[in-house]
Amino acid sequence: MDALKANAASLEREIAWFGEVLTTRFHGYFMHEGGPHDIHKHTPPDVGNDPSPFATAIREYDMGFDERLVLILTLLPHVRPQALDLLFTANKNIERSYTEFGGWKGKNHAGLMPTCETAAFILAGDDLARRFEVLRLFDAEHFFLRHTILRLEQKADGEPALSAALNVENDFLDRCTSGQQHKPDYSVGFPAKRITTQLDWSDLVLAPEVLEEIDNIRIWLKGGAEVMQRWHLDKSVKPGYRTLFYGPPGTGKTLTATLLGKAADVDVYRIDLSKIVSKYIGETEKNMANVFDQAQNKNWILFFDEADALFGKRTEGNSSNDRHANQEIAYLLQRIEDFPGVVILASNLKSNIDEAFARRFQTAIYFPIPDGLQRLRLWQNLFPQRRHLADDVNLEDLAEDNSLSGGALINVVRYAAMRAERQGRPTIGKDDLLRGIKKEFIKEGRTI
Repeated sequence: MDALKANAASLEREIAWFGEVLTTRFHGYFMHEGGPHDIHKHTPPDVGNDPSPFATAIREYDMGFDERLVLILTLLPHVRPQALDLLFTANKNIERSYTEFGGWKGKNHAGLMPTCETAAFILAGDDLARRFEVLRLFDAEHFFLRHTILRLEQKADGEPALSAALNVENDFLDRCTSGQQHKPDYSVGFPAKRITTQLDWSDLVLAPEVLEEIDNIRIWLKGGAEVMQRWHLDKSVKPGYRTLFYGPPGTGKTLTATLLGKAADVDVYRIDLSKIVSKYIGETEKNMANVFDQAQNKNWILFFDEADALFGKRTEGNSSNDRHANQEIAYLLQRIEDFPGVVILASNLKSNIDEAFARRFQTAIYFPIPDGLQRLRLWQNLFPQRRHLADDVNLEDLAEDNSLSGGALINVVRYAAMRAERQGRPTIGKDDLLRGIKKEFIKEGRTI
């Protein structure tokens, strides 16, 4: 609540300053006699000792007059939409709005949605040289876009660059309003789900050579960029870390990805490939761009489960569908290569993944079916101190005689617990577990 109130007070001052600047621009542009004409006579509010997250962001990025005006302009539809109503002024000569004011009309939002043209008008008026200076604010290397504070959206290809709508990224909007960190969740525009776990590394049972490979990723998450700088490799090695987890289902690939995020205190997002892949040309790339654009500077782990659907081998066909599919893979390859965070692809078979991706992985880690000793550890983790087990259950024999993955063992135990509960028994017996094992074997096309 303190951050929220502090932001509200800071934004009130910023909005009042914006109103003075906009009024002055109108006076100057329409040659009102006696009115102020120089927008720079209005000094932005002092944020030197302002504790609000909004003011902190201004200081963090050392924002000047131009940057602050563009920022508050972009925030206004969310915090004070009526402050832009002046820009609805109609040109009586042509009976429509002024072209130079820019702006879009939303589908449901009644107010003005500002564009880069709107910002250029307020900052430059009809000064062409000044207009060209304003263009730098929307360059890909400016911190607005480089740090994903703002996002530009074009309605159609081929239109002037300044016709792009100005949008503020959700996490920065939350920072400047509620003061809380935004964690996006599954939606049409963001087909990814944040995954968490209550388990710890002690619950993950993997072979020592697999754990050694996982440790490399843990080290990278703790400070991979600094490691590359220390070894003078930062100019030669692309940013980010890309790895492939492959092996049979239920062997710990998803749990490992989640635990990596938990250990490094970073969010792990599992990408829903069913919502990414589209039969319509350009839609798959657009859907993927939505994920990568939001993740670009968040230090997230992006986890592509069952990655074969999106990163499978390219075809050599000459049909338009084949060419389009190959273009999608090429686009994904580029986005993954440029992503500065950690990308994990998971697949049952390494051979299903296109070689162009495989060559660019830092590691390809095989998750095998656990051996007898590892299966015993899994059984023991599920029943610590033999809790809820009947006397006839021998975990050593179950582990030795039944080759199952960790995921399959969890299914067995869930079935056994439900069977014991249904029959009103306080413990799980050998027969409960054997029946559960038989069900898992049938699912896998095996016999017990």
